[in-house]
Amino acid sequence: MRRNYENALRLLESRRRKARPKTPATPATTQNHAIPSGTPTVKGVPSLVGMREWLEALGHSENDVNRLNIIHVTGTKGKGSTCAFTRSFLRAHGLKTGFPKRIGLYTSPDLQCIRERIQIDDHPITESLFTKYFFEVWETLESSDLKKHAEAARKPRYLQLLALLAFHTFIREEVDAAIFETHHGGEYDATNVIQKPIVTAITSLGMDHVAQLGPAIEDIAWHKAGIFKSGAPAFSVTQEDGPAEVLRKRATERNTTLTFVSTSSLLPVNKKVLSAPVQRLNCSLALQLAGSFIQLKDPGYELDANDICKGIDGFSWIGRFEVIDDGSSQWFLDGAHNTLSLEQAAKWFSNNICTANMPKYRVLIFSHFSEERDGVDLVKCLAYALSKPDVTPDHVIFTTYHEREDGTTRIDKTLKVPETPFPDLCAIYSSLWKGIHPQATVSIEPTIEAAIRAAELMSARQGGMQAFVTGSLHLVGGALNLLRP
Repeated sequence: MRRNYENALRLLESRRRKARPKTPATPATTQNHAIPSGTPTVKGVPSLVGMREWLEALGHSENDVNRLNIIHVTGTKGKGSTCAFTRSFLRAHGLKTGFPKRIGLYTSPDLQCIRERIQIDDHPITESLFTKYFFEVWETLESSDLKKHAEAARKPRYLQLLALLAFHTFIREEVDAAIFETHHGGEYDATNVIQKPIVTAITSLGMDHVAQLGPAIEDIAWHKAGIFKSGAPAFSVTQEDGPAEVLRKRATERNTTLTFVSTSSLLPVNKKVLSAPVQRLNCSLALQLAGSFIQLKDPGYELDANDICKGIDGFSWIGRFEVIDDGSSQWFLDGAHNTLSLEQAAKWFSNNICTANMPKYRVLIFSHFSEERDGVDLVKCLAYALSKPDVTPDHVIFTTYHEREDGTTRIDKTLKVPETPFPDLCAIYSSLWKGIHPQATVSIEPTIEAAIRAAELMSARQGGMQAFVTGSLHLVGGALNLLRP
């Protein structure tokens, strides 16, 4: 097989589990539970299993990983934004002092191309670098004798392979600092092969990935706190009492300090990227992470007001609280896909359109198909969050995850459409919305491209519009490919 980018993507895709779409799921319970007294389990073989052996097969010791100077971040919502803010603060500091010069960032999922997941110095790694290091990892593991390790003898799964590629890339490229976002959970997550992070963090917790980490939010907190390590300061945004108590207990067990972070007064008040209150909280957590990292790894320096402003100005995170201005059309995109995130995204959209100079026609484009989450709950959440007369959409479009009408996608498009999506889900969403908003105009489009085109036609007829695109990273990624290819 030729060692090219397309073949690297095909091999990577071969390690993905096939989706098993279902009808809308049973809503997750949010009732109070006691703190887990034992050790919560995880469904199936933990993704952490095999990671150490695979890294060793690649020639990377635990010390090699430790030398990456890792900031490890988990949580339910806001992980990606927190990681990106942290990277931006460290970059601003590094440009001034010389450390850190090179910063690696590993996050998931991607929206437009797989290389978004592995970044160095504010940019996804190049296709050539991705290809080079992917085949080094793939071919080394294919030829390694790991039979004495039963679990490591099998091939890494999709996310494990991506994490291994990130570690391999950052080690080979000799980054000075690396920020790792977990996939799911923490205790048994593939990224938790990290044994000596510099600092760790937990963003806002909520009821997501309940089948793997639940059933209660206290169980989820237990899993997330698994990234805490002895000697590495831990930080968390403020949490509800139950999960907060679990985090404190886990921090004590891991012999580390835990600091809860609220919105910082050091943040400027007039920055557009901080217009959403939740982003101010994510940014505040990142500020603590970057400050603690610098204190530990670059003593004698600290983040000053200039670093903070430059860090915020340099922040970018596609598909999250993103606005695209296109003439008289304004697109508000956020990949929120659970009720907590949707509430925040709806509030952000509402605040933005209410402060606009002139009210415009409002369009909502929504799509959500998932094994793990109940799309009906998400539609209800959004319908009630957008219930005020001055923010209620004039037209609602429900669509699928299919991007283009001709069936084509980008070669590096990796967010896959379920093979057999529940066929009547858009119709269910439509009926539900009209039940809550009887006067609403609702339509269904077969592709994201058709939904975008329909909204553009409405904008032309109405002399402008404000479109809110949300419900799924699949949807937002497809919309971005069309709006900003």
